[in-house]
Amino acid sequence: MSDREDLRFETKAIHAGQEPEPTYGAVSVPIYQTSTYLQDAVGKHRGYEYARTGNPTRTALETALAALEGAPHALCFASGMAAEATFLYLLRPGDHVVLGDDVYGGTYRLLSKVLAGWNVEFDVVDLTDLDATRKAVREETRVVWCETPTNPLLKIVDIAEIAAIAREAGAWCVVDNTFASPYLQQPIALGADVVVHSSTKYLGGHSDAVGGCLVTTDPEVHERLLFLQNAAGAVPGPMDCFLVLRGLKTLAVRMDAHCRNAGRIAEFLKSHEKVRKVYYPGLPSHPGHETASQQMMGFGGMVSFETVTEAIALDVCGRTKLFFLAESLGGVESLIEHPGRMTHMSVAGSPLEVSPALVRLSVGIEHPDDLMEDLAQALG
Repeated sequence: MSDREDLRFETKAIHAGQEPEPTYGAVSVPIYQTSTYLQDAVGKHRGYEYARTGNPTRTALETALAALEGAPHALCFASGMAAEATFLYLLRPGDHVVLGDDVYGGTYRLLSKVLAGWNVEFDVVDLTDLDATRKAVREETRVVWCETPTNPLLKIVDIAEIAAIAREAGAWCVVDNTFASPYLQQPIALGADVVVHSSTKYLGGHSDAVGGCLVTTDPEVHERLLFLQNAAGAVPGPMDCFLVLRGLKTLAVRMDAHCRNAGRIAEFLKSHEKVRKVYYPGLPSHPGHETASQQMMGFGGMVSFETVTEAIALDVCGRTKLFFLAESLGGVESLIEHPGRMTHMSVAGSPLEVSPALVRLSVGIEHPDDLMEDLAQALG
């Protein structure tokens, strides 16, 4: 029943890949905490041989993620960066990547500090500028890599248009869907070839697990990634898989709350005298608002804003009480950070460098009035 494609998102999140355990009838998928499996004879096993290659808890999570993204294939990894690195193992020396100009700093670092040493080239481009994107594509381009909403400036990229550009060039369109989650956005349905997540964030949702995943409709890409998942070995443990599975069950209700709270906070911030600019796609003034309205079911739980000076930004980050000063995002609790000195320090001096006055909020599911009061006292 859980494999039915006509089931709605909230139902799939609870049932896809998560049938009751057959031996004792456990409703929750067990944590198969084992490194190896009994084989009935040489070459004859019961579906699993060694836990790096496969684990039933991981299989359940992969099945669920594929269903939620509307794709036949998903693979899980030890972190979002492990997922990205494994996909980029598909590239060869001389290949070229078109990279969005506002992506996670770790993605830029992976390409500029690691893959550059393998002679994989990349160009940074504003993917909201379709003409500039087309000009950046060349014969050697194998990947057009985008985030939407982006991290940390919440740009909105038109996935269908970027996918069409990539397809015309014979390249893969890869979409980092971490900020939106599959509840708010379905890149596969819009033409993307591969979707990547840091499942540490909204998918897990409780700041207690680290993981990543790749989702694709392409059977050949899936087979190549499946080989790399086992050969490179950057796989998640069963406990992390179990925790992300648990998080998926409440993803829809959590994302509704994140969106509702973030919208109210963005409205509050845009009228504050110490705030120079607010980045939130739910605001009609946001340049990507119309595109976001068309390709997303909600505007997400991330809000960034620039204060008048860096000193104010740092002061605000140090004065909040409900917004914890911490990296990461997507948990039930609200977080605040200074991208320039925290998550995006690695892009300093690059085309992706962010304003020193920028503050990023991961808006949790607390009562929005309490969160706004906390920000009000922090801003002074």
